[in-house]
Amino acid sequence: MLLSFDKDYINEKCKIIAGIDEAGRGPLAGPVVCAMVIMPLDKDIIQGVNDSKKLSPKKRELLYEQIIQKALAYTVSIIDENTIDTVNILNATKLGMENCIKNSPIRPDLILIDAVKGLKTDIKNIPIIKGDALSYNIACASIIAKVTRDRLMIEYAKQYPNYGFEKHKGYGTALHIQALKIYGACPLHRNTFIKNFGIQKKNTK
Repeated sequence: MLLSFDKDYINEKCKIIAGIDEAGRGPLAGPVVCAMVIMPLDKDIIQGVNDSKKLSPKKRELLYEQIIQKALAYTVSIIDENTIDTVNILNATKLGMENCIKNSPIRPDLILIDAVKGLKTDIKNIPIIKGDALSYNIACASIIAKVTRDRLMIEYAKQYPNYGFEKHKGYGTALHIQALKIYGACPLHRNTFIKNFGIQKKNTK
């Protein structure tokens, strides 16, 4: 189903299709990570690709390795929490996606995007609601973005061990909120997200 969705866009003028997605729009801490991928649609199809949220961490890791090996091209952009606080999360996400497009070694004919509208690019693009559950390319991009961000947060957990980042990856779980109230904010926290808890970070990275 995912593959046929992408193939429906192929014609004489549109032969190279990319997918873009992000991970980390909702967390209280850490960056938002965007990824763009161009997958072959006629061979080397990877079985089991799906919306990253529907996959176990172990399955995502396995698929990540297959995707980066078989992709015709892929790019990743990491937008930090300070930029998110400065421009807001939607604009930070757009910036990350635009960076992916600019840095791609292959120029696609069409970009399928998970939901986000209004990117600054001259390449034809189509925002698709729940695109990571419909498009093979978007699903592959969602896996790259998710695995990249999860790995970052696991590394950050070693630097800031009080918050349990390795468990919740910065999302607003009860464990995370409790740690925030006990220890205050660390440099990874997003001021614009944690202000609802009456907490603001004073230091920066």
